[in-house]
Amino acid sequence: PSITIKAQTAVEGDVINNESVSSDEQSDYGVVSVHHVGILCENLERSLDFYQNVLGLTINEARPHDKLPYRGAWLWVGSEMIHLMELPNPDPLTGRPQHGGRDRHTCIAIRDVSKLKAILDKAGISYTLSRSGRPAIFTRDPDANALEFTQIDD
Repeated sequence: PSITIKAQTAVEGDVINNESVSSDEQSDYGVVSVHHVGILCENLERSLDFYQNVLGLTINEARPHDKLPYRGAWLWVGSEMIHLMELPNPDPLTGRPQHGGRDRHTCIAIRDVSKLKAILDKAGISYTLSRSGRPAIFTRDPDANALEFTQIDD
């Protein structure tokens, strides 16, 4: 079967380009899942404190942390990972949208938004709830990287 995707580019509401991209079995290169998401951090220890001690993620010790020319850590998120990289963050810390859903963000599927809300409240970490009313919560890490946690059913 062939898949056709319509792409539109708009400037101030006027469509300036409309093209179709077609994909068939010959160009199917075998997408399986997201393997990891790279997140920049200014201070690895501060970020590890947040990701490990607040969010409860664990380090994947099998991933190399000494093979790259910068410090970092790989954290398990289910069967995928977050790669924390201690590098200068090109994004400004101020002037970003208050609601992380309107910014670049990483979304993590979770089982219970209310439990995470209690954890963030206890840690004094601000967040916003999904504006659509679905069970989801948005927060930022110490470097203002937006994170979404969306509740899924089994």
